[in-house]
Amino acid sequence: MSGPVEEIRKVETGLPLAHGGKRRWYDTLAKNSAANMVRLGMTSLVGILLPAYLTKHLPLQTYSAWVLILQLGAYVGYLDFGVQTAVSKYVAEYEAKRDLEGCGRSASAGLLIMLMAGGSGVLMTLGLAWRVPELFRNIPAALLSGVRISVLFVGISLCVTLVVSVFSAIFLGLQRYRVTMMTAIISRLLYAAVLCVAVYLHSSLPAMAASVAIANLIGAMLQVIVWRELASHIKVSLHSIDMTMLKQMLEYCAVMTVWSVCMLFISGIDITIVGRYDFGEVGYYSIASAPTSLILSLIGALMGPLLPATSALSVESSPEQLGGLLLKATRYVVIFLLVTGLPILLWGHFLLKIWVGSSYAIHSVQYLRILLIANVLRNFCGPYATMVVATSNQRLATASGIVEGVVNLVSSILLARHYGAWGVAFGTLIGSVAGLTMHFAVSMRYTRKALDISRMELLTKGLAKPAILAIPAILLVPYWWGNGAGAMSGPMTVFWIVSTLCLGWFVSVAADDRKKIISRLREAR
Repeated sequence: MSGPVEEIRKVETGLPLAHGGKRRWYDTLAKNSAANMVRLGMTSLVGILLPAYLTKHLPLQTYSAWVLILQLGAYVGYLDFGVQTAVSKYVAEYEAKRDLEGCGRSASAGLLIMLMAGGSGVLMTLGLAWRVPELFRNIPAALLSGVRISVLFVGISLCVTLVVSVFSAIFLGLQRYRVTMMTAIISRLLYAAVLCVAVYLHSSLPAMAASVAIANLIGAMLQVIVWRELASHIKVSLHSIDMTMLKQMLEYCAVMTVWSVCMLFISGIDITIVGRYDFGEVGYYSIASAPTSLILSLIGALMGPLLPATSALSVESSPEQLGGLLLKATRYVVIFLLVTGLPILLWGHFLLKIWVGSSYAIHSVQYLRILLIANVLRNFCGPYATMVVATSNQRLATASGIVEGVVNLVSSILLARHYGAWGVAFGTLIGSVAGLTMHFAVSMRYTRKALDISRMELLTKGLAKPAILAIPAILLVPYWWGNGAGAMSGPMTVFWIVSTLCLGWFVSVAADDRKKIISRLREAR
C-alpha cells in the first residue's frame, strides 16, 4: 500500500486553510472544486465505461439483478446520518480557530457514531438478503440464491467503508481535497478492474460481488493509511471520547438523519420500486439513471467545498456576506446544470446508442429525459441546502426535504402500480417540483438570519436569469423529444448552439464576472 500513499503525498502539498494568513475564499473554493472535478472526472469515466462493458457481456436479467444488488448494498450509505458532513464541518471550524484538540474530539465522536451505524448496516444487510424473494417476486428463481449471497458480500464490505469514511471527512474539513481525490480515484479504478476481470472470466453473481467486496475493503484500508501518513496530528481515538462533543454531534446528526431518510425516498429507492413492480425494466431504468447521476455527482463535486468553507466563513462573516455567496453559487450551479444537462436532453438517444447500443437506447431514452429534468430542477437549490447545513440551520429547512421525500415516494409507488417504471420516473419529477416550491415558499423564510438574501432576488438573479439559456431548447421541444437520433436538422442544431451560447454569455453570466473571465483569459495569453 506504500505506492498509493506515496502518490498521494506527491499530490498533496497544500497546508490547511487556517495557516495561510489572509483567506482567499473564492480561490480556495475554486481549487477544491477543481480537485473534486478531477476526482469525479476519473470516477465518472469508470461509471461510463463499466455499464457499457457489463451490458455487452451480461444477459439483461443478470445485469438487472446486479443493479439491484448494488442498490440494496448502497442503502448502507444512508446510515451515514450526516456524520461525514458533521465531522468535516466541525473540523473546519476548529481548524479555523487553530484548535487541533477540537478537531480530534469531533473526529473521534464521529468514529464512535459510525461504528454504531456500521453495526446497524450489517443487520440491515442481513435482513435485506433474507427478504430478497419477497421484495422482488419477478426475479428468475435461478438468480435468487446468487442475489442473496451477493447482497451480503457487497453490503457488509460497504459497512466497513462507511465506518472509515470518517478519516476522509477529516481531510474535507481541512479543505485538503486533493487527498480524497487520490484515494477515491485509486479505489474506484480497483473496483472497476476486479469487476471487469470477474465478468470476463464468466464468474457468477456471488463471485462478482466477492471481488467488489475485496476492492471495497482495500479502499477502506487505504483511507486509514493515508490519515496516519498525512493527518495524524488530528488524533482519533475511542479512548478519548468527549461526551459534550458527542452530544453536540448527535444533536447535529439528528436532523441530518431526517435529511438522509428524505434522500433515500428521493433518489435511493426508485430502482428498488421498479424492481418490485416492473423487473423487466430495471436494466433500462438504471441506464437512464446513470447520466443523471453523473451530472449530480459533478454538481456534488462543485458544491462539496462550499460546506467546510461556509462553516469556516460563518465564524467571522455576516449573514449578508453569506447571502452574497449563496447568490453567486446558485447562479453558477444553475448554469452548470443546464450546460451539462441540455445536450443530454436533446441528444440522449444518440449518446445512449453509442454508449450501450440501440436496444438499451430505445428503451431508456424517455426515462432519461424525465429523470434528467426532475433532478436538474431539484438541484437548483443545491447550494442553499449545502449552506444551510454548513451553518447548522438544517432543522429550519427540514420541511422541504420531508415534503419532497414523501411526495416522491408516495407518487412513485402509486404510479408504479399502474404504469410500472414510467410511474416511478414521473413520481421523481412530481417530488422535485414539490421540494423546489417548499424551499422558496417555506424554508427560506426561516433561514434568513443565517443566509440574508431576499427570496425574490435569489429567484430572479440566482435561478430565473441563468435559466434563460434553456429557452431555445424549450422552443425546439417538438423536434427533439422523439426517440430518433438526430431528430433536429443541421440548421436547427446550429441555431440551438449559437442562441444558447449567446444567452448564456450575455444574460446568464453576470457582467462583472464576464469582465473577470475576459481579464483572466488575457492574462493567460
